[in-house]
Amino acid sequence: MTLCDTSIPSGALRRVPRAGTAVRLARTTGMSRAEWLQVRRSGIGSSDAAAAVGLSPYCSPLALWLEKTGQGEALPRPDPDDMDSPAYWGTVLESLVARQYTRRTGRQVRRVNAVLQHARHPWMLANLDREVIGSPEVQILECKTAGLHGARLWKDGVPEHVQLQVMHQLAVTGHRAADVAVLLCGQELQIHRIERDEPLIERLIALEAAFWAQVQQRRPPPTDGSDSCAQALKALYPRSTEQTLDLRQDFEGSQAFRELLQVRRTLESIQQREAELKHLLQSRLAQATRAVFDDGAISWKSSQDRLELDVAALLKDQPELLQRYGATRSGTRRFLVQPRRE
Repeated sequence: MTLCDTSIPSGALRRVPRAGTAVRLARTTGMSRAEWLQVRRSGIGSSDAAAAVGLSPYCSPLALWLEKTGQGEALPRPDPDDMDSPAYWGTVLESLVARQYTRRTGRQVRRVNAVLQHARHPWMLANLDREVIGSPEVQILECKTAGLHGARLWKDGVPEHVQLQVMHQLAVTGHRAADVAVLLCGQELQIHRIERDEPLIERLIALEAAFWAQVQQRRPPPTDGSDSCAQALKALYPRSTEQTLDLRQDFEGSQAFRELLQVRRTLESIQQREAELKHLLQSRLAQATRAVFDDGAISWKSSQDRLELDVAALLKDQPELLQRYGATRSGTRRFLVQPRRE
């Protein structure tokens, strides 16, 4: 199989009658993780929609492109068994949110154990948390959870990336509306209705199609300055050679370099001023812990002493420990900027 081979495992693929206007592409019951990942690489899923159009706060287009072209092995991945991860609790609490939605609204829901596919755009895929049974007003339920940090994204309603996820689901299924049930901080259940928006769906399909063309052509999307993009670049180009490129005739690259130099000079000036102001305020605090102002407050607290292992001294006394317990850490690439000397 090539990196761009998007064929589906024969054991998982079975086209059955449509739900709405979607095709049930693959059964998920009993599907192995390898088969599931192979199905995911065959198109853009609803959870990929915001990343594909550059509007995800968590995943850049470049990181998603690496995943879809089979080059994402080096990308950081959340541990599904990490109990400190929001994703873990999102999975654990999905059924609870669905039950409470039924209790709150009286609407019955059921699982959809299949990957759904758009009838006219086969690269558009969707997995639904639940489908709502027998309701002419709403047909899809998306279950979400958010802790203290994530709850801030919901203060003005459904976050944009979730809206795009649900609009993608509505596009794939042809349904008219979805409810998003979110459990905030483990105690507040909110239910939001998202209606089908044809102009938005048309724009979303066009942007996703452009991204999918980049996947098929193995042409990476532009970088975007996000942490996710930084991780993707490290995964895409993990090692350097001794080659030196002459980019003096590269207009875009030269312009970016000049702007970077200017930005760094500006940052140095701002950081210097920040240090001056910080030191002035620390001198005002002296031995006090906290100070208040009309616009807020500052604090300068003492941390508790702690016992640490002096590794250098230990290895000096017992150097054989490095041979017994040493572990090789992969090298990284360091990005340095060297202005031309006048």
